[in-house]
Amino acid sequence: MPGWQEFYEKYKGEGFDILSVSVDIQGADVVKPYVQDTAFTTVVDAENKLANLFGFKIVPNGIFMDKEGTIRFIKQGFQVTNEEHVEAIRKLIFGEVEKVELDDQYYTPIDIASDVEKQLAQTKFKLGMEYSNNGKKEEALKELDEALLLDSDNFLIRKQRWYIRYPEKFSPTIDTEWQQKQLEKEKAEEAQLKGDMICGPEGCVIPGTTNNKKDK
Repeated sequence: MPGWQEFYEKYKGEGFDILSVSVDIQGADVVKPYVQDTAFTTVVDAENKLANLFGFKIVPNGIFMDKEGTIRFIKQGFQVTNEEHVEAIRKLIFGEVEKVELDDQYYTPIDIASDVEKQLAQTKFKLGMEYSNNGKKEEALKELDEALLLDSDNFLIRKQRWYIRYPEKFSPTIDTEWQQKQLEKEKAEEAQLKGDMICGPEGCVIPGTTNNKKDK
């Protein structure tokens, strides 16, 4: 968050403000340590509503809205350390352009999930949130695991699973190196899982069956 605070301090005198939205099913208490040194407002979206509205699958993201409420810029994977991203916002603040669209891709999900699968994943995400808020860790993880299987490119779901399963990787600091290694490990496991069903001319062999019957 220090980068965002520096950005805010630089441009707040130009009629610019920041509203930070944290996607954390654990609620405000988890977020507070990360925003205690910031001067702008942060709210907690524990139900993932903003991400679902815009189709975000990762964090951080950036949205620039003018005083009339018109969205002039939206970027999945916005980075305050990226000069091109920062320059886009500066131009909008000073009215040098009306709208900015960037071509760089920070994250390109395969997005093969159907609309029904995405909706079911969102439902399971919300159910997992409720379980987590009521201290039911195993039930929460079950729902989030199933949500991720339905929408495997949704990093927001993946991150919440990590937070519940490996809280030590998020406090007192976020271990991004571990996240990268864990992501690679899980992706490999998921790819192997999807490839476990071997299909041939007679159908598919269901893994774990003892009679090797074919599933037509």
